[in-house]
Amino acid sequence: MPEEMQEWLPRSGILTYEEILRIVGVGVSLGVRKVRVTGGEPLTRRDVIPFVRNLNAVPGIEESGISTNGTLLAKPFAGKGKTVAEALVEAGVKTCNISLDSLDRETYARNTGRDFLPRVLEGIEAAIAAGFASVKLNAVLMRHQNERELAALIDYAAERNLLIRFIELMPVSTRDMLDDDNFLATGSARRIIESAFGALTPEPDFKTNGPASYYRIPGRNQRIGFIGAMTNLHFCESCNKLRLTCDGKLRPCLGSFLEFDILEPLRGGASDEGLREFFKAVVDRKPKEHEFRENYQPNRKMVAIGG
Repeated sequence: MPEEMQEWLPRSGILTYEEILRIVGVGVSLGVRKVRVTGGEPLTRRDVIPFVRNLNAVPGIEESGISTNGTLLAKPFAGKGKTVAEALVEAGVKTCNISLDSLDRETYARNTGRDFLPRVLEGIEAAIAAGFASVKLNAVLMRHQNERELAALIDYAAERNLLIRFIELMPVSTRDMLDDDNFLATGSARRIIESAFGALTPEPDFKTNGPASYYRIPGRNQRIGFIGAMTNLHFCESCNKLRLTCDGKLRPCLGSFLEFDILEPLRGGASDEGLREFFKAVVDRKPKEHEFRENYQPNRKMVAIGG
């Protein structure tokens, strides 16, 4: 999405790494144990490798991950004879989620605005070689875009022993995407997949850090996941996530326009106890359900919230 190294906001308008680390430390004191660095594209920010190394050094953090479009993972890191993916692993990042909506170069370029599919595929190979504890692929379901590629995406993941999840479109940036020309429900995707592979076997006891429901492909040692925020009426029941935006907003729910400015008290001299009370107040406002189906009003692009 953003150009490499592009500054979207003035430096004074975004959290410094030191401020992020302080907020994470306050979160840890309240029970946060896992963090994920996301975007936009997080690997475009300067000095992100030293930052994630410091993030993993915060006492109490048990696991960190990164969500990326994959285009920079194979890039040489600072002339040190290693890739960015290897540098992330050495910095302590355990999990890597990579967006891969299509294996067709034209479709990929049309949907992302960048002809970067070869870079992404190279990045996936770099991530595998780097030795993350887990590499997952995320494919957003799009009618008339990638519905004919679902079997190919599953085969691609199987060949590399990767977990792939299929995600319903959510109206984070615009509600226009929810019409019949764009939206493909996970139930419809499952039927397309079963027509190629046979009946999927539910695995309700298999869980990762997210809200996916997992199934096993018949005749294979392969799982796939579905993330159906729009059609799964129980989607929100186990959510325990908070999002911290780069400009210092805490969002208790991706599917709600609610966000609370922690930057102001942070820079206004608030104590750690004051920031803990702020955290608690935000958690108290966490909705029982997202508002995507009924009342959601987009107030910022997904690129500015974080995946």
